[in-house]
Amino acid sequence: MPYNIAMISDYFFPQPGGVESHVYQLSSKLIDRGHKVVIITHAYEGRTGVRYLTNGLKVYHVPFFVVYRETTFPTLFSFFPMFRNLIIREDIEIVHAHGSLSNLCHEAILHARTMGLRTVFTDHSLFGFADTASIFANKLLKFTLSDVDHAICVSHTCKENTVLRASLDPLMVSVIPNALVAENFRPLNHPSTVSSRHGDNAPKLPISSSRKTPKSSSHARPIGPNDPITIVVISRLFYNKGIDLLIAAIPLICASYPNVRFLIAGSGPKAIDLEQMLERNVLHDRVSLLGPIRHEQVRDVMVRGNIYLHPSLTEAFGTVLVEAASCGLYVVCTRVGGIPEVLPQHMTTFAKPEEDDLVRATGEAIAALRANRIRTERFHDEVKVMYSWADIARRTERVYDGISGVLSEEEFYGHGYGGETRSAVRGRAGVQSFALIDRLKRYYGCGIWAGKLFCLCMVVDYLIWMFLELWWPRSSIDVAKNWPKKPDRVRDEGGGAGRKKSAKNRERDNNWDHSDGG
Repeated sequence: MPYNIAMISDYFFPQPGGVESHVYQLSSKLIDRGHKVVIITHAYEGRTGVRYLTNGLKVYHVPFFVVYRETTFPTLFSFFPMFRNLIIREDIEIVHAHGSLSNLCHEAILHARTMGLRTVFTDHSLFGFADTASIFANKLLKFTLSDVDHAICVSHTCKENTVLRASLDPLMVSVIPNALVAENFRPLNHPSTVSSRHGDNAPKLPISSSRKTPKSSSHARPIGPNDPITIVVISRLFYNKGIDLLIAAIPLICASYPNVRFLIAGSGPKAIDLEQMLERNVLHDRVSLLGPIRHEQVRDVMVRGNIYLHPSLTEAFGTVLVEAASCGLYVVCTRVGGIPEVLPQHMTTFAKPEEDDLVRATGEAIAALRANRIRTERFHDEVKVMYSWADIARRTERVYDGISGVLSEEEFYGHGYGGETRSAVRGRAGVQSFALIDRLKRYYGCGIWAGKLFCLCMVVDYLIWMFLELWWPRSSIDVAKNWPKKPDRVRDEGGGAGRKKSAKNRERDNNWDHSDGG
């Protein structure tokens, strides 16, 4: 059954990141499976209004004020008129929101439930429970997820964290990881690598150091005891990404291993601290800072290295680890959050989030590569089998089938209920009721004071919706035409037969391959 889906988040391209890539790739694969998908995000510099991306993916860039790290200012109700217009215009049935700290995400779920739409939330982050910021973020998440149909987390650790933060029933949360397009992250020596795309014509990247780091070999021959080893770091330069840990570890690693070079890409407030570390230790000839790079340049940076170093202090999944392994890099990372779930042990060396242990783990990785104990040339084919966006789209589609009633409760939640009756399970988990009194009960249970505030917000939201229905009737909103689709069966990379497209998507169009180059 094809669905009309709205993906909503503050985080989307051109900003690079795991959430941004997840939203785009998942939307593209869902379109391949016959669904209609539009993305709603805020306006970025140079990107406003409506954009069409490859495969007919439509993106709405709404003009909202950004306050911090590409997150919009919380308005609660002022987004509702525009949101309602877009939902009616695109005939949306399911609202899928992403990101615990995305204000558009939280507001969209509230408004969608008021309008009688099914909702799904995907959590990509981990949060604590003790500091003030986490307490407020967790209470906001509890408010939003009290009335959501289903939640998705990118790792089992993330699921446990979300269930505790929002007091959810575990049956209402599915684990669906990130993935990657393996063809875009091939090592230099892989047989399928296209030289015209990834060879000498690779995009030239800015190097702040006076000496460029030499391109690494393609791992076809063993690394000798005197051969240089390049360690790659690609990350946002923020505290939670472990940049302070990296700053402390780099001088120690360089002192212990004279033939080691660093290649660091990314931007953020910690960039100045990195520069100061290079000045103090006179390491400009050993460490190259590339600054911010586009996502399509990530592979071209990674294949210049031998080891990928990931010193993050908290991580729900870590898509960049999968990308690095796919490029044939051995991964050194901290054992935090959902990172231990991402790659098998023979691809990684783990460290505690401590300076000395990170240096130790990096030294073990260097020794393993020099002794030729690691067959990194096999990593790409292994990762390609483990992570596929086609598989992620199928699993997400199953969530949509579950909340829409296409699947029975036994099929969606499993047959084993621990002796409970179906009615008991229905009361704990399952499709949420749209009835006003049921929504008030769910919000009222969120806390002594917060519950009353949440109920007030929901009632005001309901009154605004009733006013909009009278003042701005649906008949006055133009319905957008769907992107023309080819009449053949949809593509299904996982080997399945696929599904027929809906009748409204069967029109031919000569501009099928039209895309936005911006």
